[in-house]
Amino acid sequence: MLEAIRKKIYRFIFRPRKCASELKYWKTRFNAEKGHFYNEHYRKLMPAMAQKTNDDFLHDKIVADFGCGPRGSLQWATAARMRIGIDVLADAYLEHFADELLQHNMIYLKCSESAIPIPDGSIDVLFTMNAFDHVDNLAVMSRELLRILRPGGELIASFNLNEPPSTTEPQMLTEAIIDDMLLRHLKIRHRRCVNRGPAQDAYKYFFEEHDYTPGQPGFLWVSAVKK
Repeated sequence: MLEAIRKKIYRFIFRPRKCASELKYWKTRFNAEKGHFYNEHYRKLMPAMAQKTNDDFLHDKIVADFGCGPRGSLQWATAARMRIGIDVLADAYLEHFADELLQHNMIYLKCSESAIPIPDGSIDVLFTMNAFDHVDNLAVMSRELLRILRPGGELIASFNLNEPPSTTEPQMLTEAIIDDMLLRHLKIRHRRCVNRGPAQDAYKYFFEEHDYTPGQPGFLWVSAVKK
């Protein structure tokens, strides 16, 4: 009974507020960047998450980014056979930033908070970056991410750690939570935690020799294969 009430409250009050806050953020960024979303930083950042220097490892693969936003996060991945951006606000991005999205050579796909409209085992490489803490139900969305990834497919992820919940990021993630919900079902290839960098370069310490201070805001980078 209480869970049913919670779901109704979230559906009719918190979800609209969360989506409105997310969209407001992207409108602010779009205006600040003079009517164009900058995405060149993904060319270095996302291959680095996979311990690579270029996109050769994506050759002829179906690649997706869960929680992609409207920046064109996979525009750099020209070696891929197909690039799919998955986001609960994909339709809103198209409404407000259509000219930008049409330049990204990506498919933008709207998902819900509980389902991704992609067949089982369709994705060869699944990226996600700063998206898991935006999810309402971690267990449900974890199952969806695992479901769409093919056996032997690779999850390449960056998780924000130990950040207080907010309107747009209702989850405070820890390594233990991420392990329990998602990573225990995968074979880890590479794993590394670092502290959050300065405001102007949050991922700075991933490219330097830097230890992680447990319990502090930071990032977990993982490359893992579906068993």
